[in-house]
Amino acid sequence: MRKFYYQFLDLILFSNLFMALCTVAQALVTFKLIGCAPYYPLLALLFSSTLFIYNICLFLTKPANPDKSPLLPKRWFFAHPRLMTTLTLISAMVLLFMYLLLTFKSEVLLVGLGVLSVGYSLPIFSKNGQRYGLRNIPGIKSILIALVWTMSCVMLPIFEAERTHHIVVSNSDIALLITKRFLFIVALTIPFDIRDLFHDSQGGLKTIPVMFGEKGAYLFCQVLLIVHLILLFLFKNGFDLDFLALGLTTLLMGWLIFKSKWEKNEYYYFFYMDGVLILQYVLLMAFTFI
Repeated sequence: MRKFYYQFLDLILFSNLFMALCTVAQALVTFKLIGCAPYYPLLALLFSSTLFIYNICLFLTKPANPDKSPLLPKRWFFAHPRLMTTLTLISAMVLLFMYLLLTFKSEVLLVGLGVLSVGYSLPIFSKNGQRYGLRNIPGIKSILIALVWTMSCVMLPIFEAERTHHIVVSNSDIALLITKRFLFIVALTIPFDIRDLFHDSQGGLKTIPVMFGEKGAYLFCQVLLIVHLILLFLFKNGFDLDFLALGLTTLLMGWLIFKSKWEKNEYYYFFYMDGVLILQYVLLMAFTFI
């Protein structure tokens, strides 16, 4: 039974199905905060696009000997080539169909985010005879990931809500939503870079932990979460239910980041830390019924 449990967990986590669910949850957070019902074609598109982008980036950056990779997710992913190819192709077909159901603004934004996502891994630049991707630009890795996530999970739901529910979200509210979500997701991504500190430094990736050290990166994460918490309090009318739900997940995130100094297994990062993205929506809905 225990073996079956871990096989199922590996499938959900390392095939990026769980990450796709996290994207859907973050879009649902936005729909909840702007007071609109979810637009399900967008949720299906976010799920399929996340699955497709994450998987295609792995395929494009396949190491010479993936079975010898120090990272369990890569070893698992390339040990199941038929399954991952099938999931990626299905996600591509769903993505293309759902794309046609979006507003023009969403379509343009999605194309731009797709280019950024692929450019993150592909060696599209050249310098001194060496080729590199966007993630090789010093300090940009976490920022680029957080930007794509934030724009996908904040702006796309707003664009679709404006069409389907005829609402108007002010520019100031949009700016606040983007800022708060961006801070939250940057803080989440940095511990993954700390985990990969040795491999990134060996590979020439100048991530925030490589540039400022492990302790500096952990401190930076906590500062980002404190600023996020302050913004939540100042712009949510104090201690309302949304603030309590979002504030609780922020405190939990801070604790998980602190604890990640000692917890180094892949399940901790992929399930507990990424799972906060889903828990955030679960708590928002739970507090609604209090």
